[in-house]
Amino acid sequence: MREFFRNNGLSIVLFGLFFLSMVGQYLTGYHEYNDDQQTHGEPEVGYVEYLGEGHFIEATFENWESEFLQMGMYVVLTIFLFQKGSSESKDPVRTERGDVIPEKSLLAEDAPAPVKRGGLYLKLYQNSLSIALFTLFFISFVLHAYGGAKEYNEEQSAHGQPTVSTVEFMKTSNFWFQSFQNWQSEFLSIGAMVLLSVYLRQKGSPESKPVDAPHSETGTS
Repeated sequence: MREFFRNNGLSIVLFGLFFLSMVGQYLTGYHEYNDDQQTHGEPEVGYVEYLGEGHFIEATFENWESEFLQMGMYVVLTIFLFQKGSSESKDPVRTERGDVIPEKSLLAEDAPAPVKRGGLYLKLYQNSLSIALFTLFFISFVLHAYGGAKEYNEEQSAHGQPTVSTVEFMKTSNFWFQSFQNWQSEFLSIGAMVLLSVYLRQKGSPESKPVDAPHSETGTS
């Protein structure tokens, strides 16, 4: 067990924090929603019923959407864009190992199966990280729109206004305001990380250059 945690501690702790935060969001969102229902003389919902309310769906997936967009764009942009001196960038004057796929005869015995098979399998596998992240972004984007439309229609009905479909909601400034306010913060945070890692250090972190590395050194190696 100790060895398992040592080898998987980062993901275990991160997903543990995710779970605790998700429970916190759910419980506080549940109480906030029912408080609002009481204020407007509407019936309260139960714990399970709240999971299907637009209030919960929209708040959850508009955040997931921006996170997956940020990481997907970051993975793709770092293929061909550089920031000299940053631990988050490849060296602009050196070919990195990640840019080269060895010949089959030079592959390690435990190389991933798609790499050994080559062809379409290799083509998909060598882009699988960005494909996965953008797929998760698209799913979250659609669920954000779906949940947002439910929440928007609930407010419209309460004020005697016409409701809209999910597609119609995606054409409103409300939907895009929600998206852009999250997107800008994600791009700001990753941009700050890229620049701050040029001059600042964190001993022991693979996201930082060695403490004694010059500012002009790019990458973490």
